This record gives sequence, structure tokens and C-alpha cells, in this order.
Amino acid sequence: EVQLVESGGGLVQPGGSLRLSCAASGFTFNNVEVYWVRQAPGKGLEWVAAIPSDRDATLYADSVKGRFTISRDNARSTFALQLNRLIPEDTAIYWCVAVRVREHEAYWGQGTQVTVSS
Repeated sequence: EVQLVESGGGLVQPGGSLRLSCAASGFTFNNVEVYWVRQAPGKGLEWVAAIPSDRDATLYADSVKGRFTISRDNARSTFALQLNRLIPEDTAIYWCVAVRVREHEAYWGQGTQVTVSS
């Protein structure tokens, strides 16, 4: 069974930090691209960060560049998003996503709420 299980999230004050983690199972993790996406209240989905499967490059949306860091551990089939210097505009539901490009398949985590408020 394919699963992406997220952990982390919660309520944090502006300027604070959180770490989101995603544990994958049921498929070969090394070959997938990994993403974090979010949806703020009343807004559409927004791509936040990504790591392509065959490169070390990390990619970020302009809105989070310099504040968020995406990472992956292929040996443990996990990936994470470190959120620093959080602002209220970062309040959203965050999903981890794994994409098997050749198979045209995408797997989603269950989503986790991040709320930035004083």
C-alpha cells in the first residue's frame, strides 16, 4: 500500500520555526520527485518547494525562498520541510507530494495545518 504520512505542523508565533516531515512507503522512493504544496484559507494550491529525483538541486517558490528548506533522505524514504522566520501569510494546510514521473503517478500526504499567529 502506497502511503505518505506527514508529521509536524501546529501553531507558532510570527518569527518562529516548524519542521514538517513526510514518511513514504509502498513504492521505490529514490526515483520520485518530492514536493511540498500548501493552501491558505480562501486561496488555491501553491507549490512551495521541490527536489528532483536525480539531482541535488532544491527549488523554492519566491514567497518562501531564504526561509524554508526542503530535504530528503533516500535511505529512510523520508523528506522534510524546515520552516523558519514564519509569517502569518504562511498559515495554510501543507501537503507532501511524491511524483513518479515516468508512471504519471502522484501520491499525497494527509495534510497538516500550520498556523502562524500571535
